Amino acid sequence: MVKSLSMIALCMTLVALTPLLSFAGSAPSVGSLAPEFTLNSQEGTPVSLKDYRGKWVVLYFYPKDFTSGCTIEAHNFQRDLSQYQQKNVVILGVSVDSADSHKQFCAKEGLNFKLLADTDHKVSSAYDSLTNFGLVKVAARHTFIINPEGKIVKVYTEVKPNEHSAEVLAALAELQK
Repeated sequence: MVKSLSMIALCMTLVALTPLLSFAGSAPSVGSLAPEFTLNSQEGTPVSLKDYRGKWVVLYFYPKDFTSGCTIEAHNFQRDLSQYQQKNVVILGVSVDSADSHKQFCAKEGLNFKLLADTDHKVSSAYDSLTNFGLVKVAARHTFIINPEGKIVKVYTEVKPNEHSAEVLAALAELQK
């Protein structure tokens, strides 16, 4: 009886852990093709990664609109936007907030690049950039630089909002040589 209860407990544990195991190590790495996606922007229009083939893409994931770190990070990307455009680089921000929240955030903060709504968490999960805060899931602060062929050429998982845009611009200067 005790042995069968132990076996049942072991099976239940394995079943419970299976979803977690399927995502282990699933983050796209340097040299791999960036996972394709289509998400709605702050304008409510669909944006697909494939639309940007032939351009460099800075795909950055951030936790939440209107929070201090996310606002600083977005402001710095906005401040440097002309430098990105000169390098043929598109900035795409992704969080699990709604397109309407992104629209309000862009209007309030004067942001002129696309923020994408990953409300079902699929893209954040595909990029291994989803974090649980208790019952709430938010995007982790990660950034992927994607080259014009759609390959990931740089990954940031330790992002400091104040320094990040300058750090990305420096990496792009090296990568585009």
